[in-house]
Amino acid sequence: MRAHTASHVLYGAGRRLLDDLGYGGFDIGAEKVRVDFETTTEIDSDLLVELERLVNRAIWDSFDVTWEQYPREETLAREDVAFNTKTEEGLGDESVRIVDVDGWDVAACGGTHVHNTREIGPVTVLERSNPGEGLTRVEFAVGPAAIDERATERAAIFDAATAANTRVADLPDAIGRLQADRDAAVRERDALREQAVESQVADLREAAVEKEGETWVVGAIDGLDANELADRAGEVVRSNMDADSDGGGSDADEASGDDGIDEDDGIEGDEPPAVAALVGADGRYLAVASAGEADASAVVERVTSEVGGGGGGSPTVAQGGGLDADPEAVVALLRDEDG
Repeated sequence: MRAHTASHVLYGAGRRLLDDLGYGGFDIGAEKVRVDFETTTEIDSDLLVELERLVNRAIWDSFDVTWEQYPREETLAREDVAFNTKTEEGLGDESVRIVDVDGWDVAACGGTHVHNTREIGPVTVLERSNPGEGLTRVEFAVGPAAIDERATERAAIFDAATAANTRVADLPDAIGRLQADRDAAVRERDALREQAVESQVADLREAAVEKEGETWVVGAIDGLDANELADRAGEVVRSNMDADSDGGGSDADEASGDDGIDEDDGIEGDEPPAVAALVGADGRYLAVASAGEADASAVVERVTSEVGGGGGGSPTVAQGGGLDADPEAVVALLRDEDG
C-alpha cells in the first residue's frame, strides 16, 4: 500500500516539474518501485533530486488519500486524471475508481492505498533509465529500504569527501579540480607521446633508403595504434603528394627559392620521401603510404604473405594487421622489398 501510494505522489511531483506529461505505467517490486513518465523534459540529475525532494515534502505535509467510484464517461473526459491506458488501471465497465491525494495527484487506480501520505515513510530515488522513446523510468525505494539506501549513499559520500580531503558540501568543487588536473595530465602525456613519436620519425627519416629510385622511410614506431600508424605514414609523404597536386610549389615558393618542401616533412636538401612504411612496436600492424610509383596495397600484400595477417587499401594508403613476426623482421623485409 505504501509503495503504491508513493507512485501516485511521485507522479504528482512530475506534474509540477515535467512538460507534456503522460502516464507510462508503474510497477511495484519487493525492493523497489518504478514510475514511467511520458515527457519531453530531460530528467537530469538536478531534476531527479528535485523530484525526490517534492515527494518527501508531500509525505511530510500529510495529505489525505481518498478514493471513490465515478461514472466512466465523465471521468474519461477529465483532464486532471492520470490514466494508465496500457493496463486500463481502475477502469470498469460503468465506473472508474479515482484515487485523490488531496489535490496533489488524481489518478485512475484499482490498487490498495494508505489513508494519509505520512504513512508512506521516506522515499529515496534509486536511478533513472530510458525504457523506450519518450519515456523516462524513475525507480525508488520506500520506507526501510529507502532508509538503508540513503545510509549507503551517505557512507559513499563521506568516503569520497575523505578521499578528496574536503567537506561534503565542497565535493563538487574538489571533483572539478581533480578533473581539471586529470585533463592537464592527459594533455601533458599526449604532448610527450607526440614528441616521442616525432623523434622516432625523425630518426627513421635519417635512415631512409633508396628503392627503385625513390626514397622510402621504413621502421618501427612505438606509441601508435593501427589507424595512427596510417595517419603518420600519410603525413610523412604528404609534402610530396601536395607538391604533385600543386604542380611543384607556389609562386611565392619559386620567388623565394623555396622548393615547397618543409624540412620537417622530408630529408633536408633532398626530395621528400615517396613511401613511408611504418610498423607498430609490437609487430602486429603495418601502415604504408605512397606518393610515388610503389603501390601501397601491393606492399602490404607482399609483407602479409610472408609473415601472416591480412589487410589492404588503395595504391596510396594501405594497412595490414595480425602480422606474426618481430617488428625488426618486418622492417628488414620492407627494406629488401623491390617495390
